[in-house]
Amino acid sequence: MTRRTVSVVLLVVACLLVPLGTLSTWAKYEIGDSDRYVSTMAPLAGDPDVQNAVADAVTTEVVKNLDVGALESVLADYLHDAVVSFTGTDAFRGAWNTANRAAHDAVQQALDEGTTGPVTVDLAPVTRQVKEQLEADGVPFAERIPVAHTEVTLLSAGDLAGLRKGFHTLQLAGPWLPLAAVVCAVAGLALAARRRHALAWTALGAALSAAALLVALPLARALTLDDISGAANKAATASVYDALTSPLRTASWVIVGVGVLVALAAWLGRHPFGRARNAASSLRREHSGDTRRRPHDQHTTGERVDDHLVQGPPHTRP
Repeated sequence: MTRRTVSVVLLVVACLLVPLGTLSTWAKYEIGDSDRYVSTMAPLAGDPDVQNAVADAVTTEVVKNLDVGALESVLADYLHDAVVSFTGTDAFRGAWNTANRAAHDAVQQALDEGTTGPVTVDLAPVTRQVKEQLEADGVPFAERIPVAHTEVTLLSAGDLAGLRKGFHTLQLAGPWLPLAAVVCAVAGLALAARRRHALAWTALGAALSAAALLVALPLARALTLDDISGAANKAATASVYDALTSPLRTASWVIVGVGVLVALAAWLGRHPFGRARNAASSLRREHSGDTRRRPHDQHTTGERVDDHLVQGPPHTRP
């Protein structure tokens, strides 16, 4: 391979690694970290779609395990309203964070250990608080509401197997993929014969790769929502997806912006605007040089005039 070919290959690989490096960093430090995950999910406790989905889940699980006969629909409506009301309290926010931390740890453990069972989240803290509220209000059958088995499935065994194939690999790669992209870019630019030209195209390629990731995110969102049944669950899943991918979108936009700016700077430095700027600088330097020489020239000219006056006009032959 020639030097130019090696440079091109390295720079292309660097550009292709940009979206993968962004994904691996996000998977490792945003999704893989329990504290960051809980912090990202915490604001969703006040999201109406999430609150409604939690109320649906709690109501469904409670009614399923509570035999009240003909009063089932009435109790379900009342219980749903009670849960929605409870989701606006500080107690719910605390229970929400606890449930999300437990869910994150369960998913991460399943990914690390390769377990095959479904992953569930325990909503018992929410149900317990609602039960106490209903009992205080004197609602019939409130004391019979089961608490211990209020679980909602987050990932089925099949979903977990599909997630493990790619997501766990990204988490293991972590910061190594973006580091590999930087190394390939530096090596490729060092081998390039026209480095400014290579820098412009590499920056533009990185920006386009990040833009491709921005296009892929809404497509993945649509595919994710297609597998969700129920309007309330779809709306809640959309809110969760948007919250979890927000850092990914921000990082991609930053890469697009920086890439375009670097490409423009490198491009303008070697094209007519850059040459015009260089020409203007040369003219200013020449003008400054003429100004410095002008007093010397005037002094010389003055001496010649004085000599002419002293010597007088030349003699002419009669």
